[in-house]
Amino acid sequence: MRIDVVSIFPDYLSALDLSLIGKARASGLLRFDVHDLRDFTTDRHRTVDDTPYGGGAGMVMKAEPWAQALTAVLDAGDTAAAEAAPPVLVIPSPAGEVFRQATAHELAAADHLVFACGRYEGIDERVAEWAEERFTVRPMSIGDYVLNGGEVATLAMVEAIVRLIPGVIGNPGSLTEESHADGLLEYPMYTKPASWRGRDVPEVLLSGDHGRIARWRREQQLARTADRRPDLLPPAGP
Repeated sequence: MRIDVVSIFPDYLSALDLSLIGKARASGLLRFDVHDLRDFTTDRHRTVDDTPYGGGAGMVMKAEPWAQALTAVLDAGDTAAAEAAPPVLVIPSPAGEVFRQATAHELAAADHLVFACGRYEGIDERVAEWAEERFTVRPMSIGDYVLNGGEVATLAMVEAIVRLIPGVIGNPGSLTEESHADGLLEYPMYTKPASWRGRDVPEVLLSGDHGRIARWRREQQLARTADRRPDLLPPAGP
């Protein structure tokens, strides 16, 4: 997989050099490049924003630097592959579709992802319209709140996506036994010692009875999901 990120704070993405994603990059499972949007400006101040038409607070990111940056990303890629399957352009935005585990699985199957990290009041809307001729454009939100920019959301989405690429996680089975893998939250987890500060591991986990353990874990998933995320449960019948 190839991932490109465009940002005015490229160092923000350095965390992706760490842990499993860093290993995936080193092993060749992932090509990951970060581009400074200011490199695609033409004035000596490297200006990337301007006042919004119609008035209002804040500034809006200018269209032309984005067009130049995204064109450079396309030109550096496999033209034939891009024509067969356009890269997916993810624009982190509180006005986008909600990023879920199912979305991570969908995007993990793509050959080329591009993340456009907006700042200020966002990116001139015409950039997304222009990009639709070259990319599959996906404005994406990681939750119902507002951040200062798209970098944090990009870090979260890239980590969720890349860990699903075959070979990145050492034990693929762990991907099927975690929160949201089956639509529910994960069951509680414990490790040694069996008794800690007056709190004991549930007896069933020490029983060696795998059938009982599986039933207990399913019950815990349902109870935890009902308590913390009832919106994930299917509606009750009539």
